[in-house]
Amino acid sequence: MAAEQFTVKSDPELWTRLNMDVERFKNMPPMLTQAYTSIFLSQKNRPEGMSYFNDCVANIHTGRIDELMAAKDEGKPVVGTFCVYVPEELVVAAGGICVGLCGGAQGSIADAEKILPRNICPMVKSAFGFKVGGICPYFQAVDFVYGETTCDAKKKTWELLDAYVPTHVMEIPQRKGARDKVLWLEEVKDFKAAVEKITGNRTGLDEISGAIRLINDKRRALQRLNTLRHHNPAPISGLDMLLIEQIAFYDEPGRFAGKVNELCDELEKRIKSGSAVAPATTPRIMVSGTPMALPNWKLHNIIEKSGAIVVNEESCIGTRYYKDLIDESSTTVESQLERLTERYMQIDCSCFTPNDERMSQVVKEYRESGAQGIIDYCLQFCHTYNIEAVKLRQVCEKEGIPFLAIESDYSPEDVGQLQTRVEAFIEQIQG
Repeated sequence: MAAEQFTVKSDPELWTRLNMDVERFKNMPPMLTQAYTSIFLSQKNRPEGMSYFNDCVANIHTGRIDELMAAKDEGKPVVGTFCVYVPEELVVAAGGICVGLCGGAQGSIADAEKILPRNICPMVKSAFGFKVGGICPYFQAVDFVYGETTCDAKKKTWELLDAYVPTHVMEIPQRKGARDKVLWLEEVKDFKAAVEKITGNRTGLDEISGAIRLINDKRRALQRLNTLRHHNPAPISGLDMLLIEQIAFYDEPGRFAGKVNELCDELEKRIKSGSAVAPATTPRIMVSGTPMALPNWKLHNIIEKSGAIVVNEESCIGTRYYKDLIDESSTTVESQLERLTERYMQIDCSCFTPNDERMSQVVKEYRESGAQGIIDYCLQFCHTYNIEAVKLRQVCEKEGIPFLAIESDYSPEDVGQLQTRVEAFIEQIQG
C-alpha cells in the first residue's frame, strides 16, 4: 500500500453509538495514520501479504468495531481481556468474542492519573484511562472484562474498573507446584461457569473441542511465521512481525490464521528467491520482557532504524502467547479443562517464583532465532520483570550472550537516550 493511500478510518456516528468522547477521539485516527505511515509504510521491500494487516490498522476503530457490534446484535457477547493467562478458548466455546484491551498509548494515561497513582505500570494506566476517558471503541464495545492477578497494580485496578464495566478476576497461582495446578484448574472451571452465565450457552465437549482447534490454528500460524522470520536474511521485519502479533489479540481468529498462513506461503517463496528486508550481515536482536500493546512500537522502531533487525519477541505479545498448544485428543470435558490448564501453566510469566523455566526458554529462543544479542524491555514500575532482568543478565553472561536491559514508558521523551544506548549495543555486537 502506498503511503499516500493509507488512512485510519473514522466513524463518529459509530463512536457516538458507543458513548465515546467523540470530540477527543476524532484526533486519534489522523495521529495513528501519521505514525503508521512513518514507521511501517516507510519500510522497504515489505511482503505483499502485509496489505491485510495494513487494512486491519486502517479499520481498527471502524470495520472491526462494526463486526463486534453486529455480533452483539446477534446475541454474542464481547469479552475483554488483559492477559495471555485468560483462556480465550472458553469464551469462544460459549459463543462469545474475545478481544485484548491492554493499553499501549500515552494519550489515555492522564485520564487514569486523575484516579490512579502515577507511579504504577503505564500499561495498566493506559488501559484504565481508555475506559474512564471514553476514548477506546473496544473498551466501549465489551460486555464484560476478565482481569487477573499477575501483578499488584492490575489486581487492585480491577476493583476500580468494576465500577465502569463488569469485571471478573481470575486468581493466578504464583508457583507451579501440584497444589498450584489444582488452584488454577478450579479457577478455570469458575471461569467456564462465569462465561456460560454471560453468554447463556452451556459448553460441552464439542464446543470446547472446536474452540481449542480454532485457537490452536491461530497459534500454529504464528509459530510458523516466527520460524520463517528466523531465516537469515530475514524475509520480514521485526516491526511487521510485532504488528501481526498485536493484531492477533483483536482480529477474528479463523480469518487471522488464514491470512498469516498466506503470508507464510509468500515468505517461503521470498526465502527461496533470496528476497529479504535486510542483508544477511544485519545485526540480529531478540527482544524479551514485558508485553508491547498496540500501538507501542517504540523500541522496535529504534532498533530497526538503528540498522539492526528484531528476530524474536520473548514476551506476552510474542512467543509466550503462541509457543504452546492445547492437546486436542481429550474425550471428556474434565480432560479438556485439565489439558487447557496444563497448557496455560507453561506460560513463563515473571509473576511465578521461582521462574527458572523462563531463563531456559529465553536461551532456547535466542539460539533458535539466530539472534546476536538480547534487549530486555521492561515497562516502568513493572517490578517482577525489572527484578527478573537481574537473573536474566546473569544467565546471559554465563551463556556469552550480549545483553542490554531497558526500562521505559510510552512517552517519546526518552527516544534519544534509548537510541544512543541501542546504537552502542549494536556496535558492541558487530565488534
